[in-house]
Amino acid sequence: MIFDWPKVRLGEVLRQRKEFMTIDDMVSYRRPRVQLHAKGIVVRDEVPGALIKTKNQQVCRAGEFLVAEIDAKVGGFGIVSEDLDGAIVSSHYFLFTVDATRLDRRFLDWFIRTPAFLEQVEAQGSTNYAAIRPGDVLGYDMPLPTLSEQRRIVSRIATIAADVNEARRLRGEMLVVAEGLVLSLHTQLAGTRTRKIGDLVRLDEDVAPVTATESYPQAGMRSFGGGLFAKGPVTGGETTYRGFNRLYRDALVLSQVKGWEGAIAVCPDELDGWFVSPEYRTFRCVPTEARSDYLKTLVRTEWFWGRLGDATRGVGARRERTRPERFLAVSIPMPSVHDQEVGVRAFAELALLRGVCADSIAGLDAMMPAVLDRAFKGEL
Repeated sequence: MIFDWPKVRLGEVLRQRKEFMTIDDMVSYRRPRVQLHAKGIVVRDEVPGALIKTKNQQVCRAGEFLVAEIDAKVGGFGIVSEDLDGAIVSSHYFLFTVDATRLDRRFLDWFIRTPAFLEQVEAQGSTNYAAIRPGDVLGYDMPLPTLSEQRRIVSRIATIAADVNEARRLRGEMLVVAEGLVLSLHTQLAGTRTRKIGDLVRLDEDVAPVTATESYPQAGMRSFGGGLFAKGPVTGGETTYRGFNRLYRDALVLSQVKGWEGAIAVCPDELDGWFVSPEYRTFRCVPTEARSDYLKTLVRTEWFWGRLGDATRGVGARRERTRPERFLAVSIPMPSVHDQEVGVRAFAELALLRGVCADSIAGLDAMMPAVLDRAFKGEL
């Protein structure tokens, strides 16, 4: 049954609170980070007042609706949690108190995650002006059933969300088990045999000079074993690069910038002939030492990224690039080509498990938006 709930402007159930305080240099303050895509608000850091340049700041209160002026159109908003009560934000954030006699803040918390709400935020104002104003926020509308109905809906959503999170956790554990099996088999097959990566692959790059009028279909690389993916094409006139590296089938592709966090993969057939920036280095397997279909699975493991991390210095954004000479100098356990063939057959079975888990997680990620859509149509 679909309920015909009344709609109200947020201005009827929210009130902007504009209260500023002066920062004390001798006191430490928590600062929040408003995550994009309506993913909520988390603790950013805690800093001494002496390090905060802008001395007039707002104090957040638990349960308030916090909106980032600049990032609202990309989901930069959320409900202030208990652990952020007393945190400070600048004047570029708006704080709204909730009229608890008409609106359960948990009901609002779920509603602001729906496409219906985000569409209102995105549609407000000029497309050339990203920021929104408090009056924009108070002008958005939302369904407003009775408080008892709101609480029933919140309880129902929370139950489903808990089930989804538990299912996601179990799928994640299965992926960890699958990776553990890969490493266990790899270690058994390798035994005491070790090789430098430079014994297994050699740098082999097909550099295509950039011409202003030509179009170059681009590929990108996800970190954490996410692999290569297709991107939109760019013309030569849109880039400052003088050349792109052309991908080829079975090439081992390393991101110099993010290889240490899993941005390394074997090129799939469908990206043969696509282009990447010079920051992506390509290597060809030495036929007597390495199989690309074996490396494809091995380089996706966190264990392998850790070996690359050991070869570079620095932390985070300051970590140095993984240059080819450093990469090729890394030593790892490695079975013979014959034993790699045994591993490839076993990896194929594990790949089916990984695929099922990945598909299940993708399905779970899509479930909550569908649940929220039904909930705020009165169908839950």
